[in-house]
Amino acid sequence: MSRQSISFTKPNDEWLKTQVDTKEYSSKSELVNDLIRQARKQQVQVDWIRTKLEKAESSGFSKDTKEQILAESKSLLNA
Repeated sequence: MSRQSISFTKPNDEWLKTQVDTKEYSSKSELVNDLIRQARKQQVQVDWIRTKLEKAESSGFSKDTKEQILAESKSLLNA
């Protein structure tokens, strides 16, 4: 594992210390690594949503009503 030296603002450092003091995490490093893992997972989800939105936008607009779209969506989910 590589070693890094980073600086935190006072409020962030205090928050990190509180998390460690309450035994939520055993060290600041463990907490920072967990936050990075969470951010990476979130980025994967954001990228997936962005891809779906771009695909939908490029496919054009539908002339179906919102009721028709909802009915079709429900039928696809129940299939």
